[in-house]
Amino acid sequence: MRTFLFCLLFAISAQAQQKAIQIWPGVAPGSENWKQEEVAYLNDENQQMIRNVVTPTLTAFLPDPAKATGTAVIVAPGGGFRFLSWQTEGTEVAEWLAARGVAAFVLKYRVMNTGTDEEYRKQLEEMRKATKNFTDFSKTSTSTDDLSKPAAFGQEDGRQAVKVVREHAAAWGINPGRIGIMGFSAGGMVTLGVALQHDAANRPNFAGAIYAPWSGGTVPADAPPMFILVAGDDPLASKGAMETYSAWKAAGIPAELHIYSKGGHGFGMQKKGLPSDTWIECFEDWLRVQGLLNPAK
Repeated sequence: MRTFLFCLLFAISAQAQQKAIQIWPGVAPGSENWKQEEVAYLNDENQQMIRNVVTPTLTAFLPDPAKATGTAVIVAPGGGFRFLSWQTEGTEVAEWLAARGVAAFVLKYRVMNTGTDEEYRKQLEEMRKATKNFTDFSKTSTSTDDLSKPAAFGQEDGRQAVKVVREHAAAWGINPGRIGIMGFSAGGMVTLGVALQHDAANRPNFAGAIYAPWSGGTVPADAPPMFILVAGDDPLASKGAMETYSAWKAAGIPAELHIYSKGGHGFGMQKKGLPSDTWIECFEDWLRVQGLLNPAK
């Protein structure tokens, strides 16, 4: 078993800490009786992670007003609904977007209670074994874990995040008609859940599913345009990415699909000397084609 280095706290950034927004008034619905304590830690690659999330928040990374495009993206990190890969699929993505004039908000959505540090280590090991012969991400669990509930909570938090950003759009210099959501792996499932089920207040105007498994569903007529990206050697999400694209195209909703020859699963903003290293530039190109990198008139 790989050794994980746990710590009680890590410093995200002074700017981010000043702009963390609780998305629900009071306790998030459905988690009123949760007693677990949130844990922030560094994994064995010295990357920032979070688990046992009880209170969902958005951490804002706002662009220089001189560069602002009026576009906003909510970023949902992955982690199998057990943890959040806060840095490489969250804050680093947000910083990259903000530097290009896009207001970015990292979503800390609710995940399952993973217990003590020792219990968590055991769960991760079981998760690694289970996903070697992956068939259905939504059913991948230990003998006592059910991922359907944390997935549903995460999707509810995603919808609420879109609503909150839209409600505060004027204060943050955002066009309320240019609010999107993108997610990685489990965060991509959050994104797909929001794209498939929403109302006028929490409908995203565009969406991005990055190595996100497809759990099925009916694509509504008002589904947002979808950017889909995956590595062909990803055993968890390559099939799901193609299914997502096919579902969007069948519904007549614009979609773009990128499949890299190599990259595996969970690369995020990490540079590995593989074709997937430039994925976010593809996302930038897609945003430009959608007219989202030009200041709104």
